[in-house]
Amino acid sequence: MDAITRPAPALAAARTQHIARGVLTAHPLFIDRASGSHVWDSEGRRYLDFVGGIGVLNVGHNHPAVIAAVKAQLERVSHVAFQVAGYDVYVELAARLNKLVGGAGAAYKTVFLTTGAEAVENAVKIARAYRNAPGVIAFRGGFHGRTLLGMTLTGMSTPYKQNFGPFAGDVYHTPYPDPYHGISRDDALRALDDLFATQIAPDRVAAIILELVQGDGGFLPAGREFLHKLRALTAKHGIVLIADEIQTGFGRTGHLFAFQEAGIQPDLVTVAKSLAGGLPLSGVVGRAEIMDAPAPGGLGGTYAGSPLACAAALAVLDLFEHSDLLERARTLGEVLRAGIDELASRYAEIGAVRGVGPMLAMEFVVDGDPLQPDAAFAQRVIDRCRDGGLLVIKCGVHRNSVRLLAPVNTSLDDARIALDILDKAIREARTP
Repeated sequence: MDAITRPAPALAAARTQHIARGVLTAHPLFIDRASGSHVWDSEGRRYLDFVGGIGVLNVGHNHPAVIAAVKAQLERVSHVAFQVAGYDVYVELAARLNKLVGGAGAAYKTVFLTTGAEAVENAVKIARAYRNAPGVIAFRGGFHGRTLLGMTLTGMSTPYKQNFGPFAGDVYHTPYPDPYHGISRDDALRALDDLFATQIAPDRVAAIILELVQGDGGFLPAGREFLHKLRALTAKHGIVLIADEIQTGFGRTGHLFAFQEAGIQPDLVTVAKSLAGGLPLSGVVGRAEIMDAPAPGGLGGTYAGSPLACAAALAVLDLFEHSDLLERARTLGEVLRAGIDELASRYAEIGAVRGVGPMLAMEFVVDGDPLQPDAAFAQRVIDRCRDGGLLVIKCGVHRNSVRLLAPVNTSLDDARIALDILDKAIREARTP
């Protein structure tokens, strides 16, 4: 019997027996099929999916254009390894991303990898090679992966760091703007100045890396003014500014990239997640003189830039170029934000609503107090949402926020259904 057709209890038992305990699954479900903004579990129940593979499916599950591109590529070449011999879809995708990130006429280059963590690690390698300096500054609350360097850069202890140290050296963390918790833009900038004065001089810093809207850290936007001042600071000292667009990229904020919404130009941009519509692909895109700093052989990976994933990514870019996906994303964000703001006006448990465009989250607290995060309430909301047919997941340093990552082409009718489910879930969560 095909494993996915087995009943959920049997699959759950097999999972416990065969899968490592450290792999956490947010929902006790086994998905049998998916389409657009919907998934069906192994027992036939349909759910609105506002997780999207954790921000991977901005164009929805199994988009026909993505499927067709992968099938066509599968009949040509499925794997070669770009370090052995090149292939056209890798080069074509790099050229398109260079133009999208750098603008027409700019000298940009790209390297493809497989996972977001690999993109982050390689961006740091590239920056260190270019600057001939070791230091990297990241921000508290940021998430940059589960590899050794990724964990080190990540500004959260639980659940990612556990007892996995010692961690990589020459990595420093400073506060990220978070007005709800009392950290202003100026506080964050002063912390950087203090770091330069007390721990590492600017000429020993290779890069500053940040998510322009923190993802797993709670959907915190850095804010336009902070980003402009940070860009000026890094330019003053020659520090490479790395924009981690792994979760924010490809329409998630209502723009193709969050740095475009902010009006800045990073030196390097890491991309992954929704780049390839569900296939594993990541990349680093940046200024040519920086990207060319590592010597030949210093970058790559066996599956890096898979032909199948590159073909899927070209189809994704076609969808953004030739359809109204970004406009739909902005409209979806407006509908969801209005609905969540209305919920916040009625439920004191929602301490803050945050995000940009359709990248939105609600932070749950006790008695409206930001110093009393209520992770248990957030988990009850998640569980009640699932009971109502909506899949969402948590985020935030204290795991007390619920985030929405709906495909950007989710219908407005489905968005309103999701808001109704959220409303009922919060109401029911008040009774543990």
